[in-house]
Amino acid sequence: MDNAILKATAAGTVLQTVMVVVGHFVPPLAEAGLFPIAGTLIGLVTGWLAGTAGPRATIGMTALNGGLAGGVAGMLGSLVSTALGDVPFSNIAIAGASTFVTGAIGAFVRRRSSVRPT
Repeated sequence: MDNAILKATAAGTVLQTVMVVVGHFVPPLAEAGLFPIAGTLIGLVTGWLAGTAGPRATIGMTALNGGLAGGVAGMLGSLVSTALGDVPFSNIAIAGASTFVTGAIGAFVRRRSSVRPT
């Protein structure tokens, strides 16, 4: 696996975990209902961070890498939330799917914005 993808996944996992822990210990924040949105946005950022593939990588491969980085980070964050008793286990699949999609979008946008016409 590419070093940029590992770094992005680690950064996304840290951000997801911080969000979940803050939500666990500050209930009014969790009750506001913003955590699904924030978690999905973290998936987008994670994918954007992973979207630094080399010049030979296709846009599709870059999006897949961003999706995987975002999805893994989202699932791990949701796993922490499940362990804390804040969400049911089934939430892991929902978090993984939503952050996979936004991670792919983030990587795609970064890749498209960095491609220079020849």
